[in-house]
Amino acid sequence: MDRQDTILIIDFGGQYCHLISRRIRDFGVATEIVPADISFQELAEKKYIRGIILSGGAMSVFDKNAPTLDPRILLLSVHFLGICYGHQLLAHLQRGRVQQGKSGEYGLTPLRVINRNGLLKRLNKTESVWMNHRDVVTKLPSSFLVLAATKHSHIAAYASKDKKFFGVQFHPEVTHTQKGDQILKNFVLDIARCKPTRSSLSLVDSIVAEASDSIGNRKTIIALSGGVDSSVAATLVSRAIGRRLTAIYVDTGLMRHKETEEIKKTFQKIPLRLKVVDAKKQFFSALKGVTEPEKKRKIIGKLFIDIFTKEAKQEKADVLVQGTIYSDRIESGITKHSSVIKSHHNVGGLPKNLGLELYEPLRDLYKDEVRALARTLALPPPILTRQVFPGPGLAIRIIGEVTPERTDIVRQASRIIEEELRKTKHWDAIWMSFAVLLPIKSVGIQGDERSYKYPVVVRIVESRDAMTAQFLKLPFEILEQISTRITNEVREVNRVVYDITHKPPATMEWE
Repeated sequence: MDRQDTILIIDFGGQYCHLISRRIRDFGVATEIVPADISFQELAEKKYIRGIILSGGAMSVFDKNAPTLDPRILLLSVHFLGICYGHQLLAHLQRGRVQQGKSGEYGLTPLRVINRNGLLKRLNKTESVWMNHRDVVTKLPSSFLVLAATKHSHIAAYASKDKKFFGVQFHPEVTHTQKGDQILKNFVLDIARCKPTRSSLSLVDSIVAEASDSIGNRKTIIALSGGVDSSVAATLVSRAIGRRLTAIYVDTGLMRHKETEEIKKTFQKIPLRLKVVDAKKQFFSALKGVTEPEKKRKIIGKLFIDIFTKEAKQEKADVLVQGTIYSDRIESGITKHSSVIKSHHNVGGLPKNLGLELYEPLRDLYKDEVRALARTLALPPPILTRQVFPGPGLAIRIIGEVTPERTDIVRQASRIIEEELRKTKHWDAIWMSFAVLLPIKSVGIQGDERSYKYPVVVRIVESRDAMTAQFLKLPFEILEQISTRITNEVREVNRVVYDITHKPPATMEWE
């Protein structure tokens, strides 16, 4: 395969590292992600590399075990772009000065563009960018120029005079940076001069071929939730191995309103062997008295694996397929220097002695890529339009102990939220909409009497890739209707509040 036009991304543990690759693939350009400790010799042998991007990271360049780079790599005849931590490290390695800022910059920040040539070509004089840092570059090497600044970062973007090195303190790869794609295009297509060669249409064929090679003639089961990820994974793997694949759907009791019924109806139209396992009692029993979020996730993950292991024995299967996507894996801390944000049941709950070979055909894809595959595969509309739903289900939307009664409160409140939003023009822009039950009660007045009931949090966000998200700025009339219906129809609730927090600093879910 011709690999001449490839952008190499050096991973310093940033939550958005793979998102850089995702954006560049949208331009039709191949990418390759390597760890920060890659050797100079190994990198020098990659003759097909046209540009190198240094990703962000969770650490400071001053930390004792901070990831760094072999300085000889900077001597290679390619163009370099540092992002956030990479921006700081690139300046630091070339005798610039990095210091801890007086205050951090987190979220949307106005960027003043000083030089609109090269990297910042086609940008306006002022742009909104996404920041997530405390350290700042305070002095550049003499051969460097300042391209842009913010209130707290006087060197928010720079370039070397020979146009070999570039750095941005902000994150162009996240959707909140207004001209982020343009900045990456400027680097990839104009500066590194990569020729677009990658076609998304070939993705289905490559995954099917890989699945066929990886699984062979072995019997296989797939953990099917009915969401777009597992449905796409099931369809692709079934194309590769046919009837040797059995789809196992586990009803945990933590599902959405009438979800099990919908799954049975939907998958009657797809040529898969579907087996439904009723495990409600097992899950509620295992979660009794448990309040700590990570413990909930681990318990649920272990139960899923126990069930799948049992089903695998009955089916005489050797392989377990999961619809794990990249955002699941990065939040579970899969890379060397990344932080664990939260364990996903299909990542953090897997035991070492699984007894089944794990295969994840979507492991390097983001949600929007998976939805594109679903359209290519012509999956039914209920799957294409279904909102994202967490693997642990409603358990992580109940703060505190999970019980059947509390689960039903969240289920009914979430149903009302979806029903009301489907009536509006905002529905197609929504990534997730749901209710969160708090472990407290508040005083209210209902029917001229004092009530002492639960408050419910309404969470509605829009996102492109799940790595970042913004709360939806809905008209008050819609929120009022949602609140009125919940307090009227869900007897245990007397107060509704709206979560107006972006991701970051929050996550999509509360747990």
